[in-house]
Amino acid sequence: MAATQLSHVLPLGSRVNDLGHLEIGGCDALELAREFGTPAYFVAEDDIRTRARAYVEAMRARHDDFDVLFASKAFPCTAVYRLLAEEGLVCDVASGGELALALRGGFDPKRIYLHGNAKSLAELEQAIDAGIGHVVLDSFMDIDRLERVAADRGVSQRVLIRVTPGVAGRTHAKISTGQADSKFGFGLDDAKLAIERLRGSGSLELVGLHMHIGSQLLSLEAYRPAVEALATLGDFPVYNFGGGLGVAYTAGQQPPAIEEWVDANVSALHELLGRDKRLLIEPGRSLVANSTVTLYTVETVKRNVSTWVGVDGGMSDNLRPMLYGSVYEAFFADRPQLAGTGETAHVAGKHCESGDVIVRDVPLADPQPGDVLVTPATGAYGHAMASNYNGIPRPPVIFCKDGDARVVVRRETYDDLAARDV
Repeated sequence: MAATQLSHVLPLGSRVNDLGHLEIGGCDALELAREFGTPAYFVAEDDIRTRARAYVEAMRARHDDFDVLFASKAFPCTAVYRLLAEEGLVCDVASGGELALALRGGFDPKRIYLHGNAKSLAELEQAIDAGIGHVVLDSFMDIDRLERVAADRGVSQRVLIRVTPGVAGRTHAKISTGQADSKFGFGLDDAKLAIERLRGSGSLELVGLHMHIGSQLLSLEAYRPAVEALATLGDFPVYNFGGGLGVAYTAGQQPPAIEEWVDANVSALHELLGRDKRLLIEPGRSLVANSTVTLYTVETVKRNVSTWVGVDGGMSDNLRPMLYGSVYEAFFADRPQLAGTGETAHVAGKHCESGDVIVRDVPLADPQPGDVLVTPATGAYGHAMASNYNGIPRPPVIFCKDGDARVVVRRETYDDLAARDV
């Protein structure tokens, strides 16, 4: 089977080897499962690097003053932070824990932006003490609290205001963030008041505005009206247009190319705000989602009204299908050429919830216990949302490159489950 016949949802460079097995980063998927066990996240390192470079090159070709931020909530793993710091990206963190991991991964604190709609006093103190470059303010209480922290430490902290522009991206309601009725940011009227409030601050320096209209966006139509809304708030040197570019989870999904998405943002900036601005963008999902596959082992096959293929993982390693109905592909690692063929089945997780179904209505070629099953595009929000439900140890993260595989996050043990007991 030629590599071009593989689904585009798989990591770049994936192929079928001479044994008929799927290869990720030059590594045989069946051998990976044998060596590292399942479930596990397997990451094609070069895939992430290629997408990071594509963002930087697309921005460089269209605008002079810019930064590409890694929206690290998508894959908050020290090795991923380290990789993207090496690629010259800046970092967006949404908690004290993500900040600690970003610093551990090698990001210069001056190249980190702290987000969050409910930042704690401790997180703001942590950020200021680390020398973080920018804080994105989300509420009037955020302003008051950060101002006190900065004044107490005698520093001037650069900030942006997060604005909800009243424009909702076309996506699932649970990952739409730009509408007026949102837990995130300032509405346009409140944003004007916040701008005035900050102009009188002695310890907070307002440098610009931030927006993010939603995640997993497969069309570009909402960006221009959102930028038009920002333009009503005055002139600033820095604008952050967020992220949100969608990815292909199934063969039928065709998101805009990185270059198209960047062009839509830069064009709106130039036409509505000017060419002399610093433009920040925050890709997360589109940097990491398709870099990764999760491998499972089939434990049971049950046929009643439906065919249920039970695997050794589930909602503890991929919560997205249960949280907001996300869809995935699935096929067997030793017969990828048969992907999309066979009996229609549901891939069921092992957890004590009827809703613990990873993929519904997927054709699977002769499922048998012991088969190694592949679900692609699990690099975003798989590891990030993993849990210990039912006392299941969280899976490892394995980087694959040029035929070599290395553990970057080890599999948890039963001892780890009790490590915090007192």
